[in-house]
Amino acid sequence: MNIKNNHLVIMAGGVGSRFWPMSTPDYPKQFIDVLGCGRTLIQLTADRFRGICPPENVWVVTSAQYADTVKEQLPDIADDHILREPCRRNTAPCIAYVSWKIKARNPRANMVVTPSDHIVMDTTEFQRVIASAMKFTANSDAILTLGMKPTRPETGYGYIEADLSVPSTANKEVFRVYSFKEKPDVETARRYIRDDNYFWNAGIFVWNVNTVVNALRVYQPAIAKVFEKLLPYYYTEQEQELIDRHFPLCENISVDYAIMEKADEIFVFPASFGWSDLGTWGSLHDNLLKDAHNNMLIGQDIKLYETRNCVIHTTQEKKVVVQGLDGYIVAEKENTLLICRLSEEQRIKEFSAD
Repeated sequence: MNIKNNHLVIMAGGVGSRFWPMSTPDYPKQFIDVLGCGRTLIQLTADRFRGICPPENVWVVTSAQYADTVKEQLPDIADDHILREPCRRNTAPCIAYVSWKIKARNPRANMVVTPSDHIVMDTTEFQRVIASAMKFTANSDAILTLGMKPTRPETGYGYIEADLSVPSTANKEVFRVYSFKEKPDVETARRYIRDDNYFWNAGIFVWNVNTVVNALRVYQPAIAKVFEKLLPYYYTEQEQELIDRHFPLCENISVDYAIMEKADEIFVFPASFGWSDLGTWGSLHDNLLKDAHNNMLIGQDIKLYETRNCVIHTTQEKKVVVQGLDGYIVAEKENTLLICRLSEEQRIKEFSAD
């Protein structure tokens, strides 16, 4: 596959601070080394697209307040490929902005859009799936999303219901979407697991630029009008000033509601490559290797005694000794130490506000 028209769009405007004290609204989780591997989540996101999208075709859409952090962590990205949102308007305006800007210079562009703060354990399989997906959309009007094969009755994800009876003639791993499902209750999630045609919605989309622009024109004409009339100003000194003025006029709406649940040519690529959106400390515990007592450890010098089912994230070169804990989070950042029951981590926002 010729990759010169492949473009990667990383959405990095989130303000998630669920990994407090490591992450805060000023420095959210996409910019921290959650895994203790020496690379932040946004850096890992860019890394796994190497060989699929050329470096000069990488884009990041982020909040204006995070633009300098993006440039610091991804220094090879051109300045005019870091798009600064003046306010949060969810994923549809974000995708519209970058799509019109890409189309202004490359109307043959083929795009993959991904969040910046997810993890993938099997990068080889991920790259195979993405390459196959981009080949599928390069010369078609299909809108494609990735569906993660569920491994548990997860209530924190939306689901995709697929028609697995007949695959696409262009790609035998691609199927039509029946419907998108909201985050379910436990019983509904268990039913989804029993059926084989429900998949987690990972929020990773693949399409060519003409397909997404045309879909926005049809289903979100008000948003399309904003970015269409700015065509003469992309890549000019006036662009940011005009974006600051007009972007806030866009409806606050996700691409799922804006396009995915309305369009006809919607397809899903079921996949399994060790994906997680890392929304909680619990999800970090679930996805990484544990010791013999089900403890997940990230840090250089951690000693555990009579401790099990814990998350210990202490990376600041201190010796850490833990005794007698069961089901706790122990995490540090600079002058803050968190010790919290894993079952109570929903209260972390309350703790971080004090």
